Amino acid sequence: MAAFTYLRTIHFPDTDAAGVVFFARYLSIAHEAYEEALGSINLPLNRFFADHGVIVPITKSEASYLRSLTCGEKIHVNLAPTRLSENSFAIDYQIFKLGPPEKRAAVIRTEHTCISSADRRRLPLPAPLARWVDASA
Repeated sequence: MAAFTYLRTIHFPDTDAAGVVFFARYLSIAHEAYEEALGSINLPLNRFFADHGVIVPITKSEASYLRSLTCGEKIHVNLAPTRLSENSFAIDYQIFKLGPPEKRAAVIRTEHTCISSADRRRLPLPAPLARWVDASA
């Protein structure tokens, strides 16, 4: 499944009062992995995430939390994009707690749609993003 792998340590601010990763932080960690994947193909993130008339917001997300993660644990996030249409794609993420033994901690999916920031009409994916999505198929 992995088109890109992101390594990370769980930090104290990721956790809640019970000492485990707060559920919304799983989505933040997934987005970090997405940003790192785009950076790995030399896509300039400061320009990509700026509003230049075209934006690519997340239009749907879902997550299954399989095991808790705590401060100091090492994880890796595997992600793989899939094209849904000329103007949308999904990213499937698997977050693994490093071992031994390695165990899957979460499964996440985000869907993204390219739109005009001015009038919200759908637009084709920008060429660099389309190449990344299509190369991972």
